[in-house]
Amino acid sequence: MNSRKRSENHHLPDLYEAGVLEIQAGLDAGHFSSVDLVKAYFARIEEVNVKGPALRAVIELNPSAVAQAAALDLERSRNGKRGPLHGIPVLLKDNIATIASEGMNTTAGSYSLFKSIVPDDAVIVKRLRKAGAIILGKSNLSEFAHFRADSTPNGWSARGGFGTGAYYPGSDPCGSSSGSGVAASIGLATVTIGTETDGSITCPSAYNNIVGIKPTLGLVSRTGVIPISIHQDTIGPMTRSLEDSAIVLSVIAGPDPSDNYTLAQPIPVPDYTKALVKDALRGKRIAVLRRTFIPGHSPEQAHPYIFEVFDEAVKTIESLGAVTVQANMSSIDEMLLSGEEDLVCEIDFKIQMNEYFASLKANPSGVQSVADLIKFNEDHPELEMPPGLEDQTYLTMSESTSGPNSTYFDALRRYNELAAIQGIDAVLRDCNADAIVVPAFGTTTPSALAGYPIITVPSGFYPENTTIGYSGHGGLIYPAPGLPIGLSFLGTAFSEFELIGLAYAYEQATRTRLQRRAFEAAIPVTQLRDVMLPRGHSFEANNKVPRPPL
Repeated sequence: MNSRKRSENHHLPDLYEAGVLEIQAGLDAGHFSSVDLVKAYFARIEEVNVKGPALRAVIELNPSAVAQAAALDLERSRNGKRGPLHGIPVLLKDNIATIASEGMNTTAGSYSLFKSIVPDDAVIVKRLRKAGAIILGKSNLSEFAHFRADSTPNGWSARGGFGTGAYYPGSDPCGSSSGSGVAASIGLATVTIGTETDGSITCPSAYNNIVGIKPTLGLVSRTGVIPISIHQDTIGPMTRSLEDSAIVLSVIAGPDPSDNYTLAQPIPVPDYTKALVKDALRGKRIAVLRRTFIPGHSPEQAHPYIFEVFDEAVKTIESLGAVTVQANMSSIDEMLLSGEEDLVCEIDFKIQMNEYFASLKANPSGVQSVADLIKFNEDHPELEMPPGLEDQTYLTMSESTSGPNSTYFDALRRYNELAAIQGIDAVLRDCNADAIVVPAFGTTTPSALAGYPIITVPSGFYPENTTIGYSGHGGLIYPAPGLPIGLSFLGTAFSEFELIGLAYAYEQATRTRLQRRAFEAAIPVTQLRDVMLPRGHSFEANNKVPRPPL
C-alpha cells in the first residue's frame, strides 16, 4: 500500500459511529466517495442481516443506490454539495413509498403489497432526495406498523422475517420501527427513518441505544406513507446522535398541501441544528414523571432498574443547571383503560387503508381493501400466517367498523381534553416547566393522543446480573444483560427546537451511547477501506452490488 493510500485510510470514519458531518468532511476532502459509502453499507448489511446473527433489520436494498451515489459524487465535484445530507445514505421504514421504477417495493412488510406500484415518492422521500440523500433501502418493521394483531412479535413481518436487537442475541428490538432502530444502532446506514402512531419511534430508539424524534403531528408530511391513523401518525429520524437527527428533521419538516395537518405548523421551519447547545438545560425547569402509561401498570410493575437509571438521569439533569419538580398526570389514566385509542385507530385504518389501496397504480395481489387483505392472508398462510402468527385481530376489528360515529368523535374530543389540555399542557403549566422528562418505557400514549413531540436519547444499560426475561412478543428476550434503556423529553405542540436543546445537553454530558457496543457477532466488520478501489481501477469493472437480503 502506498503512503497516500495509508494516509487516506487514516482519515476514514468508523461506520459504526460515523455521523453526517464527519462523513461530509471526508467526502469534501476526497478521502472517499458516496459510491464507496453505499458499497460499504451494502456489505455491512450483507454481513449481519440474513447471515451471522440474522438480525433482519433490512427488507431490501435499492438497486439504484450506487448509480445515484455516482451522480451525486459527480455533482459534488462540479458544483459542490447541496447541504449536509448530500451523498448520505438513508434507510426508510418499509411503509414509506418510493417509486417502483427505482427497483424497490413499498409493502409495510406484507406480501399483499408486493410489487404494488405507488403513484409517487412519499413527500418525505422527495425532500430527502432534494437535499441530496441516497435512498439505501427499506428497513424491516412490525407488519403494517404493528396494526395486524397485538400478538404479532415486534420486528416481525412476512416479507422481512423475525427481526431482533443487536445488544443481546434474540432480544426484542421493539416496534414498529424495529429495523430502523437496529440498523442505526450498528451502523448499517448513517440515517434511518421511522414512523410512530404510539411508541413506534420512541421504543425502538430506547431499546437500540439511539436517538429518535417523534415530531408534533403536522410537522412532517405523511403523504405517501402507509397509514394507521390520520390523528396520530408521525414520521421522524432515528440516528446515533441528536446532531444527525436535528439535521434530518430540518430537511423533512415543512408544510405539504396534500396533508392538511402540516399547514398549521409555524413557518419558517427552524434550523434545528441551532438548538444544539451544550448548556441548554441551565436555568430550565423540568417536570419529572416517574411512571409508565401502560394500562394497569404502576412503576413497580416495570423493571426496577429502569427507574434506577431514570433517577440517575434526573440527577444529571439537575447537575447541568436545571431545576426539577415532581409531577403527575392522572388525567390520562381514564383513557388508558377506555379502549378509545383502539377504536379511533380501527376506524381510521379501514378508511385510510382502503384509500391507500385505491391510490395504487397497480397491485398484483388483487388486494383493494382491508377485507381483501384479511382474505389474502387467509388464502396464503404459507406467506402471511406461519405457525403462531395466525392472529389478525386488529385487521378484523378494523374491517368490522362502519365509519366515524358519536363514540369516535367523543374519543377525539377526549384526546385533546385529557391528553393535551389536562395532560401534558397542564403539567407544563402547573409546574411552570419547560419540558417533561419520563422513562422511555411505556410512556408514549399521552403524546400520541395529544399529537405532541417526544425526543428519546440513550440513558443506560441493564447490568450484567440482569435475569433474562421474555417480552411476550414471539418469545423475544427482554430484559437481558446489556440491553439499552432510554430517556424521553416531552413537550407541547411544535416544541421540537427546545426539546432538541435539552436532550442534546443531556446527551453531550453523559455520552451514554458510547459506553457499550452491540454483541460481537452483531457488529459488522466491513469499513470503507474494504470497498475502496485501488487508484487506477475502473469503477465499472469493480462495481458489484450485493443482492438485496431476502
